[in-house]
Amino acid sequence: MRLRLARRRHAAGATSSLAISEAVEPHGRNELQARGPDPFRPDRRLRWRDHFVLTEHLLQLDSIHPEHDGLRIAQLSDVHVGQATSDVRIRRAVAAVNEAAPDLVFLTGDYVTHSPKPLPRVRQLLQGLNGPVFVVMGNHDHWVDAPYLRMSFEALGYTVLQNEHRVVHVKGAPVTVLGIDDGLTGMANVEATFRGAPTTGTRLVLAHTPPTAEQLPAHAGLVQFSGHTHGGQFIVRGLTEAIFRRAGQPYIRGHYRVNGNHLYVNQGLGFGFGGPYLRRGSTPEVAFFTLRTSQAAHVGAT
Repeated sequence: MRLRLARRRHAAGATSSLAISEAVEPHGRNELQARGPDPFRPDRRLRWRDHFVLTEHLLQLDSIHPEHDGLRIAQLSDVHVGQATSDVRIRRAVAAVNEAAPDLVFLTGDYVTHSPKPLPRVRQLLQGLNGPVFVVMGNHDHWVDAPYLRMSFEALGYTVLQNEHRVVHVKGAPVTVLGIDDGLTGMANVEATFRGAPTTGTRLVLAHTPPTAEQLPAHAGLVQFSGHTHGGQFIVRGLTEAIFRRAGQPYIRGHYRVNGNHLYVNQGLGFGFGGPYLRRGSTPEVAFFTLRTSQAAHVGAT
């Protein structure tokens, strides 16, 4: 199985029927101006802090059910509702996910930062995601109030997984979604998550902390979707990687192969671009994935 980066595009530059995702042009310092009306900013201006990128990835897998050739997944991670992240950025990200109409939506942790004050806004800003939505918790969620967040997401009809799995039928075949709780706070229990779960077919793992991938059953045809690192947050070549390795986080962004399985580390939607926590060399991201069977991908390439 392999994961290949297919294409990368700016959210504000995507062709779309939604004005908020239409092309933009520079307008003054640190600002973008939409060419169409923006329902979230009546003055038609999108500040730089409202910006993010959409990334597109192709997952070629031997293990998935044939009916899942072409299955689409959207991943949001590390939203960090509060002063660290623009509300407009979050709402635009939700709209971008819905516009893409994925078959599954994954939320992989850290919906708040340190304060409990933004807790009610998490539900307000992340409501309305279409399709089956699966949620796992991050370290900041446990530090603030994970039970409150679980209740909020379940009230929206989203499925929260804390060392649990669910089987959902998508495109006429079962998908097993395995949600492992946060590893940094010691809440992860991989054994409990996999107990009783199918051992074949399409199996997708959600875990906030990337090193959890080291605990998965080896060579099991699994893909783990994670976040936590913000893509390195502030990139200084060589130094950032060394700091993360020293902190026990060798997986910073993008695709990795771990014990025969695959891991994707999302750069996260929150922080940076005018907030109190700077980003450099790591742009806020909404990631999309298309699953292809290896056989179908080979036929398509001939």
